[in-house]
Amino acid sequence: MSKLTRDKIEYIVMLVNMFARRFSLSDVEAYRYISQYQGIELMDEFYDVMHTQSFPDMVESMAKFCARNGGNLA
Repeated sequence: MSKLTRDKIEYIVMLVNMFARRFSLSDVEAYRYISQYQGIELMDEFYDVMHTQSFPDMVESMAKFCARNGGNLA
């Protein structure tokens, strides 16, 4: 596994964890919600930009992104 792949996985796990905390969800619930509204794909595709931003900002951005795709947590 490449370093970039490991870094992406670690980032996605951490962002899902922070998202879960922010919205009082379990990690599994947060992962399913984000995944359902295409957030995992977004994190994978735009990791190079997203990982340079703060986690709180990215949690809020992820909530807005999911809401635009039909989610209702934000």
